[in-house]
Parts: sequence; C-alpha cells; structure tokens
Amino acid sequence: MTFPEQNPDQINILGRPDFWVMRTADFDYALPPELIAQAPAVTRDQSRLLVIDRAAATLAHKTFPDLLDYLRPGDLLALNDSRVIPARLRGRNAVSGGSFEILLLAENGTNDWWAMLRPGKRARIGTWIDIMDADKRSSGMTAQVLEINDEGHRRLSFSGVGDVLDHLDVLGEIPLPPYIERPSTRSEDRERYQTVYAQASGSVAAPTAGLHFTRELLDRVRAIGVRVCFVTLHVGPGTFAPVKAEFIPDHVMHEERFWISAETANAINEVKKAGTGRIVVVGTTTLRVLESVAQRTDGAIVQGMGKTRIFIHPPHPFKVADAMVTNFHLPCSTLLMLVSAFAAPGATSGRETILRAYSEAIRLRYRFFSYGDAMLII
Repeated sequence: MTFPEQNPDQINILGRPDFWVMRTADFDYALPPELIAQAPAVTRDQSRLLVIDRAAATLAHKTFPDLLDYLRPGDLLALNDSRVIPARLRGRNAVSGGSFEILLLAENGTNDWWAMLRPGKRARIGTWIDIMDADKRSSGMTAQVLEINDEGHRRLSFSGVGDVLDHLDVLGEIPLPPYIERPSTRSEDRERYQTVYAQASGSVAAPTAGLHFTRELLDRVRAIGVRVCFVTLHVGPGTFAPVKAEFIPDHVMHEERFWISAETANAINEVKKAGTGRIVVVGTTTLRVLESVAQRTDGAIVQGMGKTRIFIHPPHPFKVADAMVTNFHLPCSTLLMLVSAFAAPGATSGRETILRAYSEAIRLRYRFFSYGDAMLII
C-alpha cells in the first residue's frame, strides 16, 4: 500500500482562532552556546532525562536508564530505524578546479540524486564535478549537474561507478548538524551519530532521540514486558531548516519518505484496541510517521510506504502516541513546535509547559540538540 502525499494546508483540524495567531517568535528562547553539545556523552545511556508528567504538572530530573521506571508491561515502544548515510562529499569543478561541498538529499534512481551544493552559484546546469577521496585526490567518480529546482538543489548524475551508494563509506562523510562546530571524525561520529538499531539507509540526519539507547537497555525494556517495534522515516536536511514565516501556518514543511511494516502496524493496533498499554514513541520522526498515517486512516495504522509533509504544532489532537521520548530542540524550530503540541494535545498551553521545562534545563546545565540530553513526556 502506498499513502498519498499529505498537503500541509490540511493540518487545520480544529479551526480554532488561536491556531491562526501563533507566531514563530512565540517559540523562541535564549540558549547559552556552551550548552550545545559538541560531542556525544561518554556512553550512550548516561545522558540526563528530564521527565514531564502532564497530568501531575511536574518535572523530574533523572538519567536515561530511569526510563524503565516509567514504562509498564503492555506498553509498546516505537522507534525509527533509519540509518544515516555518509552523505557529504567533496568535489572540484572539472574545468576551473573550484571546490564544492555536496550533500546528497534524495535518490531518484541509481546514480541520480538531488543534492545541496556549496557554493551553489558555481554549480550551473552542465557543470562537471570530480569527486575527491579522503586524501583530496580524484576518486574517478564524477557528477554532472542536470537540473536546478525551486529550492536551489541540484540534480546530479554520477558516473565512473556502478552505484554511488556503494562508495559512500569510503568517500563520504557523516553530515553532522550545522551547530556542531567541529569537523566530523570518521571513527566516533560514524558510530555515535547512528542508533544501535539502525537498518534502512537513507537519512542525512540522525533520529537523535534514539541515540541514547544501547542494545542492553532495549533488552531490559523487552524484559519488563514492553514490545519494541520500528518504523522507518528517512530524515532530510529540512529538519534543520529555519521557520522563516512570521505566522506558523504559513510555513511549508519539507517532504520525508517513510515505511511501516505489517508487523509494526498490527502490533500498534493491537495495543490501541486492547487499551491496556501505551504507545511510547521515540523521537519526533517516529511520531510524525504514526500521526501522518493515523490522520489518513481515521486512527488505524496500516502497512505501507509514503511521503509526509505533516506539520504538527499547537493545537494538535494526537491519535496514536501516548508518551514521547525526545531531545531538546532549536529555538523557533518545527521540532520545538511539535513537542509543544504534545505537551498539551488539542490546546496551545503546551508551549508554556515546554519553555518552562527548557528554562529549568538551562538552569541545571542540560546539554542541548543532537548529541545532548533527553526528555520524556508522559
């Protein structure tokens, strides 16, 4: 089954006046730069965990393994198993010798990719680019610019290899987020900017809420009677794109591809039907997959692949997720808007809840963003 693409203009479910007056600036906050995590914690599961109990209106300060204390037999833990590809390549103009940084975005077919190039102005249609190896020598792979879309992305045709994907482990770099102000280290980042359960290759950014899990911790989750299931959503660079619109509904979300297996769909539906357990989603990407499908199927989760542009922000009534593990997100970002919606489903008060929690996290020197600490909303 293939799902139709979701129109971002159809997210106005409630039609309430306060939906339309929320501004991007309402989700701003001041973050000391030193709290932006530049490297992962020494071990994955030793990050901190800020717990928001919505019913009790309380905050609790824990460490990530304490997540087990908040899970119950009969719950289902849903995670995104997309694997980050070494999507950043280095190239040189075959004629002028000028340097290019290439970020692969989406595969159209074998050796046919949409990509982001810097500097873009020099990558005109017809430009040939030699792809460099780690020693800044020609790798024998070339790319030609075929097309430029409205977003300024270039469509590249690669040649000199059977499939560029097969060579990324050697030629490519892990595309760390722009707020990590250091070069990617091939050894550490290739391991740590990847979840331990990553399977399907296709993301250019990690589903970072899952970075805190170890295999041993997932075994302990299963041991207490919690089912562990996976969806796949390939995270695109739009996850870091700033919201430029003044009013939230004017922002157009980026498109991302997803897949739900029959096993996961059946498991989630069984838990929801039984009513004895909760769906605990790990990360905004997992939540976006499940809510995208549930909105199109009146709450049921079905097997299939599709694309989504769903933009979740207050006030949003959630159909599937009951609790959520997430990281701390950038000011004015769509991800911060999403967790604000989850803090108070169907209302706008979640913004205040999340910003108060963030203020407390800053006071206590939590680490923010991709390699930072975690939050649990129950």
